[in-house]
This record gives sequence, C-alpha cells and structure tokens, in this order.
Amino acid sequence: MTVKKTVTDQQKGTVMQQLFGLSTQRGASVTSIVLIIIVLGIAIKLMIAIVPAQIGDYQLTKTLSSQLRQANDNNETAKQFIERVNKQLSINADYDTKAEDVITFTDKKTGQLAIRKQYTVTKNFFGNVDILNRFEDNIDMAVTK
Repeated sequence: MTVKKTVTDQQKGTVMQQLFGLSTQRGASVTSIVLIIIVLGIAIKLMIAIVPAQIGDYQLTKTLSSQLRQANDNNETAKQFIERVNKQLSINADYDTKAEDVITFTDKKTGQLAIRKQYTVTKNFFGNVDILNRFEDNIDMAVTK
C-alpha cells in the first residue's frame, strides 16, 4: 500500500509541476517575434520617409518667415523678396528648392507681403508605393512677428 501511495504522490507532483510550469513560462513564440520585427521594420521605414520631410518643412517655414519679416521691414517688392529667399536657400545648401516653385503671393503690396507656401515631397516606401508629404501654409505679417 505504501508503494501505491508513493506512485500516486509522484503522479500528482508531476501533473502539478506540468500545470504550474505552463503558467510560469515566459517569452514569445517565434511567430510573435517575427511579427514584431516586421512591424518595427515598417515603422522605421515610415519614419525614415516622413521625418526628414517634416524637418525640411519646418526649416523652410522658418526661413520664409524670417525673410518675409525682413522684406516687409525694408519695404521690398515681391521680386526682391524672391531673390532674397533664393539667395538664402543657396546659403542653406537647399539647391533643389526654388522660391518660385514653393510660394505664391497672397498680397504683393510693398511692405505688406504675404505668401502661401504649397509643395509636395515624395519618398519611395517600397517597390511602386510612394509616401507623399503635402505641405501648405499661409505666411503673413501676423505669423512672422
């Protein structure tokens, strides 16, 4: 009888160990690790495509605002403003951007210039899928101060 009780206790211990062993296991399956890697890869690829365009837009907006403020303070014409912006863009080593392609004037009065910035930046995501960043903003004397 004692032998039978010992075997039964061993069996109970083994079953309990298996039950508790399953609940205390930690970690991820191979499938979940692969999915996490895929999601992280897509997120990083999106950030590489979007963040530089956003930073470039921020820098362009700052440049246009400061140049517009200076042009209005100096009572410059629209043509002089365009020349000023193109000169500043070449100093900033932004050779691909021309002021004529990016801005249109909403007010051409000397000393009261106001512009609308509108352009797009296209980055390839993968294959024939592109990410299109469209930037639009009005910049006038109220914004520059």
